[in-house]
Amino acid sequence: MNSLDARSQILLKTLIERYIADGQPVGSRALSRFSGLELSPATVRNVMSDLEEMGLIASPHTSAGRIPTALGYRLFVDALLTVQPLDTSRVHELKGQLQSDQPQRLLNSASHMLSNLTQFAGVVVTPRKDAVRIRQFEFISLSENRILLIIVTTAGDVQNRILITRRAYNSSELSSAAAYLNEHFTGLSFDAIRRRITDELRQLRSDMSELMTATVDAGSEAAEESATGYVISGEINLLDIEDLSSNMTRLRELFKLFEQRTSLMQLLELSNKAAGVQIFIGGESGLAQLDGCSVITAPYEANGQVVGSVGVIGPTRMAYDRVIPIVDITARLLSSALSPNS
Repeated sequence: MNSLDARSQILLKTLIERYIADGQPVGSRALSRFSGLELSPATVRNVMSDLEEMGLIASPHTSAGRIPTALGYRLFVDALLTVQPLDTSRVHELKGQLQSDQPQRLLNSASHMLSNLTQFAGVVVTPRKDAVRIRQFEFISLSENRILLIIVTTAGDVQNRILITRRAYNSSELSSAAAYLNEHFTGLSFDAIRRRITDELRQLRSDMSELMTATVDAGSEAAEESATGYVISGEINLLDIEDLSSNMTRLRELFKLFEQRTSLMQLLELSNKAAGVQIFIGGESGLAQLDGCSVITAPYEANGQVVGSVGVIGPTRMAYDRVIPIVDITARLLSSALSPNS
């Protein structure tokens, strides 16, 4: 930034603002007109050439215009952006949308609100739950070697897992296995079940041990997934964004990322460890699927403790001045709604 003089900063800021607004490469004549600087198109071209050499802008094809790079967006967001705060009446209106005595409903509402306000994908990382405890197991035979495991937790969550076994189990055996698990392990976490079942499997018939071991392995995986997760809304909005929909292969990879969850969770949870709004532009996320996207996140609290984060996923060409305060105020309002006594 220190190597950019005031004139270059103004032209870069103008170029990025015009590109965000119009989605078209910006030429020297447009920059000369919109920058407010009394510069000839030739002078502007020279500055653009310098900015391109620095990796801040690029020429997309044979067009004479330029577009920002991820590095250009980063400099813009860090040093040139003027954020537009939401007015008081708008904040009051949004606060009304986040009123509920049910935490899960609040998180869903926050996700929908982010999506509706930005027309991008809104995401809320849910608080990490205490160890998942089991209320009931059930087995259903799907085919000779495929069994559907149904796990109901004490919180009422239902998880389904398909078990692949080396041999077939008849309905009587599956009923016996479910009865055994329900009798001995109801109310325990999977960590506790794993510790106890290791000893008790020795006393079971060896032909049932495979089913029991597979159940505990699958259940532990399900419990880990349900312990931390996120609510996402408005993914379909991304289909209407030309910058993303023009590359269907990349868009499909992005939707796979939403389904797989683990990698995106790791990125979103970085926000839990930071103060205030975090912005990941393109490759900064470390996830190839988010190349061409920006992720804006902010942590939220419950009674003074950071318990999760809210965020928006959209194209790098987004109105950062508008989206950043939306993410920030949503995190603040959600914190307030989840902390009625603070």
